Amino acid sequence: MAQKRVVLFTSPGCSWCGVAKSHFKKNKVRFREIDISRDTQAAKDCQKHGCRGVPVVLVGSEWICGFDKNRIDRALKS
Repeated sequence: MAQKRVVLFTSPGCSWCGVAKSHFKKNKVRFREIDISRDTQAAKDCQKHGCRGVPVVLVGSEWICGFDKNRIDRALKS
């Protein structure tokens, strides 16, 4: 089964963003990283989906605010 598209929205100095990246790398999850401090449209997209901080994880079409490991893992498996 093909892996769902995963996008990780981050910002410099975000410790939870580092935790999310480590989790994906440890579990061999391919992801695209977008730094919202350099991409204002991406920052607006995150806010539009109710996320006020980073990390924000987009798995397929599911937006996850913050590093919610259980929710992320469920979204990857569904």
